[in-house]
Amino acid sequence: MDIQLISNASFLRGAIDPRLFSSFLEHMGRVVYTGVYEPGHISADKDGFRNDVLAAVRQMGVTAVRYPGGNFVSNYRWQDGVGPTALRPRKLELAWRSVETNAFGLNEFMLWVKKANALAVLTVNLGTQGIDNALSLLEYCNLDQNTQFSELRRSHGVTAPYQVKTWCLGNEMDGLWQIGHKTPQEYGRLAAETGRAMKRMDPSIELIACGSSKSDMATYPSWDLEVLEHVYGIADYLALHQYYGGQEMGTAGFLAQSLDMETYIATIRSAIQVIQKKTRSNQPMYLSLDEWGVWAKPENAIGRAFERHPWQVAPVIDEQTYTMEDSLLFASMMMAILKNADVVKIACQALLTNISACIMTEPGGDIWLQPIYYVFSLIAQHAKGRVLQTVDMRMPYYACDAFAQVPMLDHVETLREDGREAVCYVVNRSETETASLSWKLEQLHPQAIEAFTVLTASDKNMTNHENHQAIVPQDGKGARLEQDVCKAEIPPLSFAMIRVALQP
Repeated sequence: MDIQLISNASFLRGAIDPRLFSSFLEHMGRVVYTGVYEPGHISADKDGFRNDVLAAVRQMGVTAVRYPGGNFVSNYRWQDGVGPTALRPRKLELAWRSVETNAFGLNEFMLWVKKANALAVLTVNLGTQGIDNALSLLEYCNLDQNTQFSELRRSHGVTAPYQVKTWCLGNEMDGLWQIGHKTPQEYGRLAAETGRAMKRMDPSIELIACGSSKSDMATYPSWDLEVLEHVYGIADYLALHQYYGGQEMGTAGFLAQSLDMETYIATIRSAIQVIQKKTRSNQPMYLSLDEWGVWAKPENAIGRAFERHPWQVAPVIDEQTYTMEDSLLFASMMMAILKNADVVKIACQALLTNISACIMTEPGGDIWLQPIYYVFSLIAQHAKGRVLQTVDMRMPYYACDAFAQVPMLDHVETLREDGREAVCYVVNRSETETASLSWKLEQLHPQAIEAFTVLTASDKNMTNHENHQAIVPQDGKGARLEQDVCKAEIPPLSFAMIRVALQP
């Protein structure tokens, strides 16, 4: 199939915020314990952090990490995770029905995220707690005023404030599963008053309010509109969360779900515009996709024993093995975020280790990387600057149950800040046909193909579980420049990246 695209230097979309390449740690299963934190492991540093995981996180290109939840945060008391480890309480953790030792808490996370060369995004508990708890945590983290909680931080050996910039006002409060679930009116009022108080204490911070947890929530998008009425002008971002499964619907329908994500973003963008006009505000508001990912087939995930045998420490929960097919939807979801970079400014792939994760760890053993790790890393390392407004001049489409018109080739293009590189990211959704791509770079002055990288497999169900090198990026063949047109052959069911050097 022949596909023709045109990008022009004069037509640019959103600026790419580095925080689009963020991830997420939650006290769930083995994400923290034996994930990032395992004292006694052969790779562990003096603080108990696995250096093999830290090295993989830095190589992955993670720019910020959200913590400590997730559902976990809605029954969490942050004071339990600070101070001398021996004095920290063991607590029943209700979200995942486990025992939380609190060996890893706020100060451990802040030290770990610094070693990972990433920023911290912290979530406050608005499930079982409220304004007072959020203010005490903010004072502990950000203030240097010789007051109760700043002095408590100093007593724990942390002299300088952390100066955490970005804060989530609770987690998934629209969900009936959430401890402390609230109506949009209840949550909107609490989030607004909490946010107003937090900004009175520290006007420099940014706040993220809870939007709909998924696009199939019964309350979507009315939840978002009602919450926005309360928090507009106080919160800086509205959170979107999105996970997709549905592999049983077949490849065509499964891979098309990224169109639902694009519609989800467009709908909430419109909701923001409506409330901005209604409130007569000149203040912009952006989106934070602070949880997103692919949910694997049940047979590709292990660990639900905690439901039958609760109150274990770091039980195995939903440890998913991703296929090549899963990785293509993951790529399209990440590309949907890039396409909307003008309004989406934060995006946290969930989770970082062991649960719907890029990085898998063996307790006491090695790590291995899922194919989605390579998708994330390739895009995070090279999507810099601005998104190019690209036109489909020739594009075949297909239909599936949920969507009448699905592009056979999903794509997004970026232009580096210095104008020296343009990059095209593509997913070929066809199971059988190679895509003959012609990408015209108008007024961009292409000089050479810097790299043509392909991620694919001989079987869409292949994983990296047993052979950890089964699906890794490979050099593509035959990409070439013909004047200002880049041509390449994109294999069926593949993710590819083409980097073109430009004369600025």
